[in-house]
Amino acid sequence: MTSKLLRIASAALLVTFSGLTALTAEPQKNPLPPGKAPPAAPTFRAKQVLGSKILIQNNTAVGTVEDLVFDDAGNMEYLIVSTSDKKLITVPWDATKFDLEKKTATIIITQERFKTIPTYTVTTYPQFYTPAYRTEVYKFYGLTPRELRRLERKLP
Repeated sequence: MTSKLLRIASAALLVTFSGLTALTAEPQKNPLPPGKAPPAAPTFRAKQVLGSKILIQNNTAVGTVEDLVFDDAGNMEYLIVSTSDKKLITVPWDATKFDLEKKTATIIITQERFKTIPTYTVTTYPQFYTPAYRTEVYKFYGLTPRELRRLERKLP
């Protein structure tokens, strides 16, 4: 009988304290009016990006988006840009600002700096995810590489 009484008292205390917590908790404020959805993040489709003209400072065209490189988690990592002399350069996604209506992307980099970016051809693709390559490429654009996201895929 004593154990039954202790269980009932414990349950009553638990209900009382949870009720007090709910009453004293600050209500969450919804910054959006009722019925309004939060603004959608911009979405990009591959066919909108591929073939886009790449511009640098002063709206100088330097090439077009030839290919896309994704990380293991499926996030866009790089654009492969084909220059006018048929060389390829790697541009971090984070270094670009797209205008999908005009099908252009702008990179804030000077013409002098752009000329120093390492190039390659379709027969000599770099190893995109080696730490040294990632650091070097991001550094050319004044960026720091974000942490790579890896997915562990388990086979059934």
